[in-house]
Amino acid sequence: MSFKPALLRGAAATSCLLFSLLAAAAALKADPAKSSIGVLFRQMNVPIEAKFNQATMQINFDAAHLEASKARVEIDIASFDLGEPEYNREVLKKEWFNAAQFPKATFVSSNMKAMGNNQYQVNGQLTIKGRATEVAFPLTVSRQGTQQIFDGRLPIKRLTYNIGEGDWKDTSVVADEVVIKFHIVAAE
Repeated sequence: MSFKPALLRGAAATSCLLFSLLAAAAALKADPAKSSIGVLFRQMNVPIEAKFNQATMQINFDAAHLEASKARVEIDIASFDLGEPEYNREVLKKEWFNAAQFPKATFVSSNMKAMGNNQYQVNGQLTIKGRATEVAFPLTVSRQGTQQIFDGRLPIKRLTYNIGEGDWKDTSVVADEVVIKFHIVAAE
């Protein structure tokens, strides 16, 4: 008969622990005006920078409770901006991003590991153009007043995600190496 109260106390203690872990990594709201997600690549060996103008970010971060920290970023592919409307339309076509069929790219973290000096390693799944891969990248977290700032760079290979089909698979014209860089400013 004493088994039930002990079981209930154990369940209550476990529930309190889970709630405190989830509460510890408070949800942050990204400031779109101060945040950016960009892309660096080389075309005919000339460095090119572009950006995504629209993304939805869900960030829960607490350095003291990394096990409860998580991030989900959903990028609107149609917001890709090379600085020229004609080029912007071109990269949305099937050969490149195929935005009609794959309107979003997503990153979902699986875990974070402290590396010291406000540096972290983030692991997760990146999905672009319907292809998902496990990725890892370094993240720097800093604070300015009530805002937390997340800076990182994620190198990828565009052909892994089938970005550049047909003649555009030629990496002598557009390099396979692409760096996704981000600067996210968020607060509670």
